[in-house]
Amino acid sequence: MLFPAAFLLALLPAAFAAPSNEPPSLEKRAPFIQARAGKVVPGKYIVKFRDDSADATLTTAAGKHKANHVYKSAFKGFAGAFSAASLEEIRKLPEVEYVEEDAVITIADGFNTKTDTAPRAIVSQLNAPWNLARLSSHTPGSSTYKYDSTAGSGTCSYIVDTGITTTLAEFSGRAVFGANFANDGNIDDGNGHGTSVAAIVGGTTLGVAKLTKLVAVKIFDASGSGTNSAVIAALNWVVTDKATRGCSAGVSAVIAASGSFSSALNTAVNNMVASGVFTAAAAGSDGTNVGNLSPGSAASACTAGATTSSDTVASYSNYGPLLDIWAPGTSITTTFGGTTTTVVSGTTYAAAHIACLGAYLLGLPSSLTAQGLCAYIQSIATAGVLTGVPSGTVNLLAYNGWDL
Repeated sequence: MLFPAAFLLALLPAAFAAPSNEPPSLEKRAPFIQARAGKVVPGKYIVKFRDDSADATLTTAAGKHKANHVYKSAFKGFAGAFSAASLEEIRKLPEVEYVEEDAVITIADGFNTKTDTAPRAIVSQLNAPWNLARLSSHTPGSSTYKYDSTAGSGTCSYIVDTGITTTLAEFSGRAVFGANFANDGNIDDGNGHGTSVAAIVGGTTLGVAKLTKLVAVKIFDASGSGTNSAVIAALNWVVTDKATRGCSAGVSAVIAASGSFSSALNTAVNNMVASGVFTAAAAGSDGTNVGNLSPGSAASACTAGATTSSDTVASYSNYGPLLDIWAPGTSITTTFGGTTTTVVSGTTYAAAHIACLGAYLLGLPSSLTAQGLCAYIQSIATAGVLTGVPSGTVNLLAYNGWDL
């Protein structure tokens, strides 16, 4: 049977409106990432904006939802406490890449209690702590630390930790307060951990890069606890602050934190390295795979595990394919800020050796960059000397290359 053309045309709207076998499309929402482990901060979230999003859009959204932190440098987005309705609205914004639960992050060593206790040339520090001597020798047992006299001159080292007792004589006036993201109203190091790390990085007698400028970036309160959102805020601050410090030779940073895997935190670390900040991260002191934790699992971080004076892997150190380098981390002589030294252990101290090694190498006349520095550190490391290295993990012990 033939139908008039007008009749067929009249049926078209109904045909297009007819139900299909496809399920109804849901309104698009950004993915929601739950913290894999650790203690979630109830009601607090980290919002990742797409990198090509306009700053004005980010600022407007952050203001509307009363964000605690707004990120525009190492990480693009904001963080804060949001209601369920507000969170739903945020996830529907086309600029939002994902939303992640905020989580508690702690010092990588589980340390939470303060205890008081010119021309280039090769310099030899006699009777040096074992960890310094090991960094400049391919064999164990030496008590002499050999290093280039440039010693990190012209570099800045950001200590992302509990703060620094900047007036300590060990720092020879090179330590300064940078910023506080711990929200404790105290710019001093109320814990001691940050000061102990800074002493290894740039102490006059206890440190590797003896002429680097030390900048305190406080992310932990006196108990040694903080949040991922605060760490991301700190890293954003470092990216913008480094241009103000006169660090002509380069910039290094050590992040003392370790917590459950966080895509947001890892992204911030990767972007900070891309901006020109060599970043050392602690593998963590849980005896597990570092791939499960952040920021040690960040692709661009130079992640360090801890060794002992007998060249064995520390039993507490994390490990795995994402670990880049090993460094001294057990029975390390340092100071918490008093008039005496103390002995400490943990992967943060291993990371401190890598951060200061980065500053030391950047201080040399060379073309090294933050982005390629970890690979260079691996290339000059002492290979194959460690025992107890877990399967699938590098056997590379950090070396300063003073004789190269």
